[in-house]
Amino acid sequence: MKALRPLAEDDDDPMLSAVNIVDVFLVLVVALLTAVALQHQPAGDGGAVVHNAGRPDMEMVVRERGREVSYRGSGGASAGDGVRAGVAYRMKDGSIVYVPESEDRAR
Repeated sequence: MKALRPLAEDDDDPMLSAVNIVDVFLVLVVALLTAVALQHQPAGDGGAVVHNAGRPDMEMVVRERGREVSYRGSGGASAGDGVRAGVAYRMKDGSIVYVPESEDRAR
């Protein structure tokens, strides 16, 4: 029994309770982060998926309020009542720069 007495004296060490409190807080932090991550995942409602991008048979599927609406390209240029607003350039680093045009040049 004399060999076990030094172990019994270590049980009164206040640092052991501090280590246990840190462990409890770590578990709580992981649980909170998991809850936040699960809450911010997209629910699958709202969004768009593009199939065959840039090709004449391109199709875009849009999900809104539980419905899926499919838009298909006709293979030609689109027409409408809009006016040209500017030009977009893709840089070598992958960024896109938009350059607006003046009113007189846009028409």
